[in-house]
Amino acid sequence: MKEIMHAILFGFKEILTWNTMKLALVSGVLVTAFWAGIGFLFWDSIVSVAAKVVELVPFSMVRSNGAWMLSAFVWLQLILITFALIFAFFGNLILRSVSKEKYTSFSLIVIFLSALFWSLIWFFKGDVIYSQFIKLLTWLPFETVEKGIGYLLGFYLLYSAIIATMVMIVSLFSKPLLTTIQKREFPELSLVKNNLFSSMRYTLKDSVIYFLISLVALPLLFVPVINFIVLLALWVWLMRDTFRYDTASLLFEKVDKERIKEHGTAIWMISFVAALFNFVPVLNLFGPYFGEIAMFHFLLENHTHKKN
Repeated sequence: MKEIMHAILFGFKEILTWNTMKLALVSGVLVTAFWAGIGFLFWDSIVSVAAKVVELVPFSMVRSNGAWMLSAFVWLQLILITFALIFAFFGNLILRSVSKEKYTSFSLIVIFLSALFWSLIWFFKGDVIYSQFIKLLTWLPFETVEKGIGYLLGFYLLYSAIIATMVMIVSLFSKPLLTTIQKREFPELSLVKNNLFSSMRYTLKDSVIYFLISLVALPLLFVPVINFIVLLALWVWLMRDTFRYDTASLLFEKVDKERIKEHGTAIWMISFVAALFNFVPVLNLFGPYFGEIAMFHFLLENHTHKKN
């Protein structure tokens, strides 16, 4: 457990370095822009698919958990709006006061504090907010509710696509990323030269399965508590193979699946923490980088100790 905590702390420390943050933000903006473009071009088709799913769910459940989904969507938007307003009104002051190296770290702290602030509002006033959304959805005709929830599910599908693509991007660039960290933090060690696609195939396979299961599991998003568990389980499952096989392929001449399974607890815990990033927009761009780096540190430390 101590090694796992060291790996998690190392992952947090490393994603706050300028090079990692720059890589995460640039790749994240490009991926988000790509899927925003796809959403713009095919929005009607996406909403149509989502609306078909809504038809499978009883109206009372649609109304009740439609209110929850609308509430969650508004919560996310308020976080982003708060973040944007802070930089709109205080951007010049922030640029003068914060160095370039710390600017991205400061931005992450602002988004985290924004999420914390609105989370406290929702925690103490959640029942009132929820009841107001229930009233809103009750007043609207069913067809409008159905279409409205279809829109929210459409955003969820695009958000899932962004998460899966970020995992693939991190897997694709894992070797230069982790090699840079190894040379800086562990210069006495050397990495093996395995084929990149030897581990990439697991990421591609898991991404396809992830999308299929996400579509099948859409009705579960209307079930309280279960929806959070389903989302978290899907994200953990999507990431875990990428983290363990990407890092193992750089440390071992031949990736031994049985040997990797010995570290099952660490794999699940690191993947779980990385998946939590996905609940907050912007931070979700850093989750795959955190998981990859934390898993690399854990296996590297474990491999080194065994050799010694």
